[in-house]
Amino acid sequence: MPENPRHDGAGAKRTLYPPREPYRQQVMEVPGGHRLYVEECGTRDGTPVVVLHGGPGGGCSPGMRRFFNPRRYRTVLFDQRGCGRSTPQASVENNTTWDLVADIERIREAMGIEKWIVFGGSWGATLALIYAQTHPDRVSALVLRGVFTMTERELKWFYGGGAGAFWPEQWTAFANMIPKAERDDLITAYHKRLFSDDEAEQTRFARAWAGWESALAVLESSGHRGAPSGGYARAFARLENHYFINAGFLEEDGQIYRDMPKIEHIPGYIVQGRYDMICPPATAVKLHRLWPGSDLRIVTHAGHALSEPGITAELLEIMDGQPAGA
Repeated sequence: MPENPRHDGAGAKRTLYPPREPYRQQVMEVPGGHRLYVEECGTRDGTPVVVLHGGPGGGCSPGMRRFFNPRRYRTVLFDQRGCGRSTPQASVENNTTWDLVADIERIREAMGIEKWIVFGGSWGATLALIYAQTHPDRVSALVLRGVFTMTERELKWFYGGGAGAFWPEQWTAFANMIPKAERDDLITAYHKRLFSDDEAEQTRFARAWAGWESALAVLESSGHRGAPSGGYARAFARLENHYFINAGFLEEDGQIYRDMPKIEHIPGYIVQGRYDMICPPATAVKLHRLWPGSDLRIVTHAGHALSEPGITAELLEIMDGQPAGA
């Protein structure tokens, strides 16, 4: 499929589907002491699609259901280990990329689904790619947004001052939470505080961590850092930091690129904001060039967030255009 470097959202007039309540909600016990919240929406005999949220630690939300025609899709959403409605909250014990890949398979098998579309953004795109590379026979298509591939280069961009060069006030506030002597490695410095014995300190630094990311998520941002609840911020920040300090638990830097031949036959769609400050478009372009079956759509007037109008329009167009039973 072709590279489309200047795409403004061909389906700009498309609207999200009305909010629908899940027809089934359950808690699934998985190895390692975790209990996952899982929901199903749409129609029971529809085309299966699994939604992988971002973070790690972001949790799924009702708005994520609205990208899928409820008369066509059987949509499965779940909160990954340690976040959202899954418990124990903010736990990093037995919480790795490979635990999550195994959880996705457990959910698929429990629901009797043979193959499904995998839909994910940001960290959800990372997890989607790794899941597909591990179980390529279980994926009918990949729909990705704001691609992140868990490389050292990407982490250095966001936590080493690259994005901070564009948002210096917000970067200064984030970095200055840490003593000057430790600012050469903010992931490690924040790790020390997010995993201290003082929960109040954990929460204070978690809000700063989450606020830095939320301030840069949309193109038309005022730079306001937001004030996430302590519980949400703590789960989000601890899980992200845990995964990042462990390089995503991958075998080597660039593992996703190394393993692209395993999924080169799978249809793929990449929707990317031109001005994505969290996951810059160079990553999406590199992935696309290693993936002959992919369709790259760069949205000119968009940042990172799923809610950006151009990104929303493209994702709706892609999902509405999937063949029945894909």
